Amino acid sequence: MNKLQSIDLVDYLVIGHLACDITVGGSRLGGTAAYSALTARALGMRTGVVTAWAGKLPLDKLPGITVISIPADQSTTFENVYNAEGRIQYLHHHAPRISFEHVPQNWKRSSIIHLGPIAQEVNPTLDDGFSPTFLALTPQGWMRKWDDKGRVSACLWEEKESALAAAGAIVISGEDVGGDEDEIERMALASKVLAVTEGPAGARLYWHNDLRRFRAPVKKEVDATGAGDIFATAFFVRLFVTRDPWEAARFATQLAAISVTRDGLDAIPRQDEIRSSLMEVF
Repeated sequence: MNKLQSIDLVDYLVIGHLACDITVGGSRLGGTAAYSALTARALGMRTGVVTAWAGKLPLDKLPGITVISIPADQSTTFENVYNAEGRIQYLHHHAPRISFEHVPQNWKRSSIIHLGPIAQEVNPTLDDGFSPTFLALTPQGWMRKWDDKGRVSACLWEEKESALAAAGAIVISGEDVGGDEDEIERMALASKVLAVTEGPAGARLYWHNDLRRFRAPVKKEVDATGAGDIFATAFFVRLFVTRDPWEAARFATQLAAISVTRDGLDAIPRQDEIRSSLMEVF
C-alpha cells in the first residue's frame, strides 16, 4: 500500500506552512499550522498537518500531531518589528508551495479541512479528490504581499469568490484587509459565514445577512501572536459540532482572549479554560 494511503485518518487537517518566527528571545515555532493544530488537538480532534519545513527547529512542540512535511531548504521565516506606528512584518524566507498531491488519500475526507496559508503557499480551492465534511479558510496568506526587502503589506485577494463560496466558514482579521471595510462587506456577501477578529475588541460575525459583535473579556496582554489562529480553530470546531455560528463565535472569543496572557505556543487553550469558555457560552 502507498505510504500516503496508510496513514491513520484525522478529524482536523491543516494545510499550510509552519513558520520560524524570529523574536527578541530567539527563533520559535509558529504559523497558523502550529497554533491551529495544537488548538484542534486540545479540543479533542485527531489532528494532522501538511506543510513544508526545513527542520531548523524541532517539531517536539507538536506532540500527538501527525505532520507530513515537504522537504525544504528554508522554512518560511517571519520577523515582527514594533515601533510607534505599530507592527512591521518581514518575510525573510519562503518554503516551497504545497501541492495537494502531498495529502494522504484518506486525509482528503477529514471531517474538517482547514486551509491556513501564511505566504501564498497553497491553492485556495481543493481538488476534486477532496470530500471534507467542513471546509474552513483563514485566508491571510492570500491577502498579503511582500517587497524585495521582505516587508509584508496587505493586498487584495483576487479571484476569491469561488473559494469563499465553497467554504463552510472563513475567519479574517481587520488587519488582513488593511482595515478596508468595503472589502470586508464584499467578502461577507460572498461567504456562508464570515468572522472578523478585532484584537482586544473581540470579533464580529456575518451570517444570513445578519451582523453581531462579540466583546472579548479584558485580559492583560503578554503576546497576541497566534490569537487569531486560536480563535479561528475554536470557531471552526465549535461550529462543526453545534452548527450554531453565534455560539461558536462566543466560545472562540473567550478562548482567544485568554490566549494573549501567555507567550508563543504556551497560548494554546488548557482544558480548564476550554470548560470555562463553554460555560460562558451557555
